[in-house]
Amino acid sequence: MKQIWAITYFTLVLECVLNSSIGLNKKYKFVLLSIIRLMHPLKSIATQWFEAFNKHNIDMLLELYHHNAEHYSPKLKIHHPETNGLIIGKEALRKWWTDAFQRLPNLHYHVIKLTADDEQVFMEYIRQTPGEPDLRVGEVLQIKNGKIITSRVYHS
Repeated sequence: MKQIWAITYFTLVLECVLNSSIGLNKKYKFVLLSIIRLMHPLKSIATQWFEAFNKHNIDMLLELYHHNAEHYSPKLKIHHPETNGLIIGKEALRKWWTDAFQRLPNLHYHVIKLTADDEQVFMEYIRQTPGEPDLRVGEVLQIKNGKIITSRVYHS
């Protein structure tokens, strides 16, 4: 029990340092990301997800998803009401992110916390884009065989 607590605590400390504003150089960020990935594989997928998203690298994002993955988002429901907030498959994800990154070229997510078990990761983050108030978001990534099969977004 003490080992699990120590690993969880150490992972949280690493995430806090990684997401702080102390301005780590790329070498140290890489080392911290590598340690987190070794400690919890599902958190590793979430960390890679944020890295790809904040770079607006759609190909890198799609590599994390199963080809028939489902994605639900209230923003999707607003911008594409015909979907009722749900899209399925990598091509639909590509289309959605392409649209989002074109509309919001400075969109950025700031990680607050990642919580994982053996099947999913809960990601809490702040959605930031100029001209809009910051939005606190919760997102669940359900993961199977190393790929995201479902993602569900919840806004505060």
